[in-house]
Amino acid sequence: MSVQIGNIDLGEFPLLLAPMEDVSNPPFRYVCKQNGADLMYTEFISSEGLIRDAAKSRQKLDIFEYERPIGIQIFGSDIEHMREATEIASQVNPDLIDINYGCPVKNVACRGAGASLLQDVDKMVAMTKAVVEATHLPVTVKTRLGWDDNTKNVYTVAERLQDVGIQALTIHGRTRAQMYKGLADWTLIREIKKNPRIKIPIFGNGDIDSPQKAAQWRLEYEVDGMMIGRAAIGYPWIFREIKHFFKTGEFLDKPTIAERVDACKTHLERSVEWKGPKTGIFEMRRHYSNYFKGLDHFKEYRTKLVTAATMADIQEILFDVAEAYSAELA
Repeated sequence: MSVQIGNIDLGEFPLLLAPMEDVSNPPFRYVCKQNGADLMYTEFISSEGLIRDAAKSRQKLDIFEYERPIGIQIFGSDIEHMREATEIASQVNPDLIDINYGCPVKNVACRGAGASLLQDVDKMVAMTKAVVEATHLPVTVKTRLGWDDNTKNVYTVAERLQDVGIQALTIHGRTRAQMYKGLADWTLIREIKKNPRIKIPIFGNGDIDSPQKAAQWRLEYEVDGMMIGRAAIGYPWIFREIKHFFKTGEFLDKPTIAERVDACKTHLERSVEWKGPKTGIFEMRRHYSNYFKGLDHFKEYRTKLVTAATMADIQEILFDVAEAYSAELA
């Protein structure tokens, strides 16, 4: 059975790339798509920023044909502004609009957006209804289990949001109070999936970091698909590894040094294409240590990579990395 969101066919058990602030931009999405991500989202975009026409928010609307299906994720605390932002986002023709009710970060949640709406479900429902009515596109939602351990209200939230027209729900298995700490608990996600009233796809998110865990949780929690965030940073191969394991029960070989260098180069080239040499190179700096995690004595190369100022210099250092570690691992 294929999973459908509106008329988007996502295949039998889709793997989604989570929207991550300062990470899930077009260059990063490109390498994840190459490695098997089935549905991706933009970084979350402030509704206020879109309405004010802030350059940073506008740039996050950049989507490309090769990324489809792609969703634009928005957040905000004002219902009318969210409605306007939905209209603006719909104009760039994404495949769907996603609302963030999950972000636990202070400057979002404490301004009455993101996960803080878990404390005011009536407002969350009204906001969702306004977004659904403002666009011809399918609307999906990402949220958490609740605000804290005493208010795990996502079971009710799921029913009420489905009633106002959302077409899929992703649930991160932590409360807002947990932030990203402790273990994600998917038991409530399974209860929602088993609720006979729920007809929309339910995706689980939180702590999926290996093919065997993905396979085990797929059986245990009976979700329709999984969203992967932090495990994909510097490791876009997680998508293809999970898919291979689902299909064969076997582990794919880990990426070689050449593949790591190659993915890093592609990411860099896309970054420079998208943002220009100065910003493109600067924004890439946070990714080098992730691509080469676990390599002994990598620090010296990392220092060179984050201080290099031109594309040619960085490519040369990456060539040296490939040479040095291929020889070492041979």
